[in-house]
Amino acid sequence: MKILVAGGGGREHAICLALTKNANAELYSVMGKKNPGIAQIARETFIHPETDVPAVVAFAKKHNIQYAVVGPEAPLEAGLVDALTKEGIGCVGPIKAAARIETDKGFCRRLMNKHGIDGCPAYKICNTPEEAAAYIRAYPGDLAIKPTGLTGGKGVKVMGEQVDLEGAVEYAMSLKNQVIILEERLLGEEFTLMAFVDGKTIVPMPLVQDHKRAFDGDKGPNTGGMGSYSLENHKFPFVTDDDYAKAISIMQATVDALSQEGNPYKGVLYGQFMNTKTGPKVIEFNARFGDPEAMNVLTILTSDFLTITEHIIKGTLSPADVSFENKATVCKYIVPTGYPENPRAGDVISPGPAENTVLYYANIALEGGVLKTLTSRAMAFVGVGDSLKEAEHYAEAACKNVSGNVRYRSDVGTEALFAKRIAHMKELRS
Repeated sequence: MKILVAGGGGREHAICLALTKNANAELYSVMGKKNPGIAQIARETFIHPETDVPAVVAFAKKHNIQYAVVGPEAPLEAGLVDALTKEGIGCVGPIKAAARIETDKGFCRRLMNKHGIDGCPAYKICNTPEEAAAYIRAYPGDLAIKPTGLTGGKGVKVMGEQVDLEGAVEYAMSLKNQVIILEERLLGEEFTLMAFVDGKTIVPMPLVQDHKRAFDGDKGPNTGGMGSYSLENHKFPFVTDDDYAKAISIMQATVDALSQEGNPYKGVLYGQFMNTKTGPKVIEFNARFGDPEAMNVLTILTSDFLTITEHIIKGTLSPADVSFENKATVCKYIVPTGYPENPRAGDVISPGPAENTVLYYANIALEGGVLKTLTSRAMAFVGVGDSLKEAEHYAEAACKNVSGNVRYRSDVGTEALFAKRIAHMKELRS
C-alpha cells in the first residue's frame, strides 16, 4: 500500500512511524525541509513546499500513491486534499471547504451559531483594526484577540494574561489587512480532544493537555507547543464524565453541521477546549493532529493506523478500529536557545541515553552525521509509563541527557503542575 505523508515536523514523524508499523505500508514523503527521522523510513522523499499543490499531486501520481495523510494545516488551506481526491487518491484530511473550521475562525463561530452547537463563546468579528480597537475599549471585561486566519498557534493575545487594555488595542491595530475576531476571555483548564472522523462517525482519542507558553510556570510568549501529557486512563480528573460527554457531543455536532453544509469532514478533528465552571467551551478547532499532541496519542496507539486510514477514507470507521495502550505519556520538546523570538540555528545537538521514551525529530538538520538546530522546535521525547510520574521521569531524564545550545520546559507533566491544574478547576467550581 503506497501512502504519502505531507509535512516534515514532529507530528508527521509520529504519523510516519505509526503507519510503518504495518509491513504493507510503503511510505512516501513530501516536506519543505528534510526531517531526518522521516527520511530514514520513507521509500522516497520529495523536499518541496507541501502547499505547492500541482507539484505534490505530480509526485503522488508518479509513484502511484493510493492514500495520503496531510499533517499540517497550510496544505489543507491550499486545497491539497481536493486535488489529490480528484485524482482518485484517498486522503486523511478534510477538503478545503471543511478545513475552514480551522483556517477561518469566523467561519467556525458562524457555523456553531447557525447550527446551535454548544460551547461557543461570545464573540465579535471585526473587519478592520479600528473597529476592533473601538470594541476592545468599550468592552466591560477581558477579551482574546485573534486574527481569523492561520497563525501557527502564536497569534492569540489574551487580556489579563499577555496584554492589558492598551496592549490589546495596540495588538489589534498591528493586524493590518486582516479580519479580527474578539472573544470573551474563558477561565478554566484547557484540554485537547482529538478524534478520527470518516465523514459521519467520530472515534475519540485520549485526552491531552498542551503547554503553549515558552517557559516553565506558563511564562513567556506562546509557541507551537512546548510539550504535552496524557494519563493512563485517557481522561483527566479536572474533566468530569459530563464534561467529556459534552465535548464529544460538540465534536459530533460540528461534524454533522459540516456534512449538512455539503462539506463532509474526513480526517482528524482537533477540539481545543477550555473547561470552565459551566462546562467545556471551544477555544478553537484544528483540522488535523496537534503538534505535540499527535506524539502522545500515536505513541500508544495499539491498533493498525493503516487500517484506520483506510476506514476513514472509505467512510466505514468504527470504534472497534481504534485502541490505545493504558499508559501515561509525557512529551517534552527540545528547542534552540532563544526560541521562539530569537532562535539560534546551526548549533550541534546530541541526544544521550533515553529509557522508555520515543524520540521524534522535528525542525532539525542532519549534516555529515551530526544533528544541528534550525529555527524552530528541534525534537521531542515522549516518555511512556504506568503513571504520569513514571512517564515524566523518563521524558525528563532523556531531555537532561541532550547536549547542545538548547532548552526545554522541565515542568511539563510534573506532579506539581498537574496538582495545580486540579486545584484550579476545583476552585473555579467551588
